[in-house]
Amino acid sequence: MSINVVVDISHHNGNVNLAQAKAAGLVGVIHKATQGTGFVDSMYQSNRQQAQAAGLLWGAYHFGIAGDGVQQADFFLQTAAADAQTLLALDFEPNTQGPTMTLDQAKAFVTRVQAVTGKFPGFYSGSLIKQQLGGKPADPVLSQCFLWLAQYASAPKDIPATWPTWTLWQYTDGQPQNGPSPHSIDGIGACDRDQFNGTLEALQTLWGVAQS
Repeated sequence: MSINVVVDISHHNGNVNLAQAKAAGLVGVIHKATQGTGFVDSMYQSNRQQAQAAGLLWGAYHFGIAGDGVQQADFFLQTAAADAQTLLALDFEPNTQGPTMTLDQAKAFVTRVQAVTGKFPGFYSGSLIKQQLGGKPADPVLSQCFLWLAQYASAPKDIPATWPTWTLWQYTDGQPQNGPSPHSIDGIGACDRDQFNGTLEALQTLWGVAQS
């Protein structure tokens, strides 16, 4: 089974009402925190406070670009100020504004996050990772990350052998022509929506949240 209770957002989503989104069924938010070694998302801290006040699970992601993976990881961790219940992820996709992060730089990033936090982050990607890992044996580093698959289709498919299955699936970017419905949620509007491959209890376990 899968549950459709997670969104990922950034400053591009503007002013959001996360209490209203929770009332509409939202459980978790993964927010852009950083990009490269210098960009901080302007809405990260305020939306974090709003999410926590609403009782939502909170996560942070880093948009990787070409450059030292360890330095990017350190910048991300410092900015995200993650606690044990902050889900962390690397966004590994083509960089339309400059050189794209390499696979080796991505592996350096996730390895550094694990060394500092004791836990590998999630790995968000779509066509880029399929191109680079498709048809190849499992990658021993990336296989320790959970797969957050971006694919705007009726169902996830063509998953690289590195992962036995997907954990999160970004099935739409909020545009009506991209992926199945729903494409929006109250309090946020059209946005990236993500299904979780499992139960609510399993989602809480992934997040590091003790179940009552």
